[in-house]
Amino acid sequence: MRAKNSKIASKEIKTKAQYDAAMKRIHTVMRKGEKNLNAKELAQLKAIAEAAENFEDYHFPLPEPSNLPEMIELRMFQMKLNKSKAAQVLGVANSKFSQIMNGKRKPDIAFLKSAHKKLKIDPKFLLENV
Repeated sequence: MRAKNSKIASKEIKTKAQYDAAMKRIHTVMRKGEKNLNAKELAQLKAIAEAAENFEDYHFPLPEPSNLPEMIELRMFQMKLNKSKAAQVLGVANSKFSQIMNGKRKPDIAFLKSAHKKLKIDPKFLLENV
C-alpha cells in the first residue's frame, strides 16, 4: 500500500473523496485475489473495508424494517439463512413460515417468541408490528 492508502486504513473516513479512494483501493486489492494477499495486505484490506463500512452506515443508512416480514428478511440476510433454514431455526414448517411472510397468516405466540429468541428481534418491535 502506498502511504496515502495507509492513511485510509489507519483513520476514519470523513469525506466522500476519502471513501471513493478507499473503495478504489479495495477493488484494486481484491483483483489480486484474497488467496494472493499476504498477512499485511489482508490486515490493511480489513481496516479499509471497516472504515468504508462505518462511513456507509453513517452516510447511507438502510431504512429500518417497517413490518415483521421485512425484519425477518433482514435477520435472514444477516444470519445468511435461506427460507427453509429460517423456518427450521424458528421451529415451524416451511408452509407456515411462507404464509406468515406473505401476510396470509398471523404469527402465533410461539412464532413470535421464537423470532425474539432465535432471530434476536426486539419484543417491542414484535408487539408493534403484529
